[in-house]
Amino acid sequence: METNAGDDGGDRIDEGVDWNDDEQFEWSVEDLPLSGDIDATLERIEWVGDLLDEAIPVPGTDYRIGLDPLLGIVPVGGDAIATVISLYIIGEAARVGVSKSTLGLMIGLVAVDAIVGSIPVIGTVFDAVWKSNKWNVELLKRELDA
Repeated sequence: METNAGDDGGDRIDEGVDWNDDEQFEWSVEDLPLSGDIDATLERIEWVGDLLDEAIPVPGTDYRIGLDPLLGIVPVGGDAIATVISLYIIGEAARVGVSKSTLGLMIGLVAVDAIVGSIPVIGTVFDAVWKSNKWNVELLKRELDA
């Protein structure tokens, strides 16, 4: 096996890997390392859902908004960032094994949020009331309780 110039002769991380063997690189969501128990996962996704949808109280009301509508103020990129963060919740849901129908519903909620949320002005107001991340957390919790 080739070594790089300046290699101290130690073992390479790719030693013994056949880069032409496609079967060696097949994986599924179940192969991903667990990032803690289910309670820790729920705590993380609840935190992300709150951050995006209900982190900031609106003064003088009982209503809360999150970073999602605030990020929506930033043209183009703000909604993209919020959508990527929203996909974390869906990724965790897939990792813990929720049904495909629930994942489809979760993806649909985030897609509506991303599409309508990207419309200038209207999208920002929409993001403040469309709580797709909180709903996705609730969908995950409901399925895990079933």
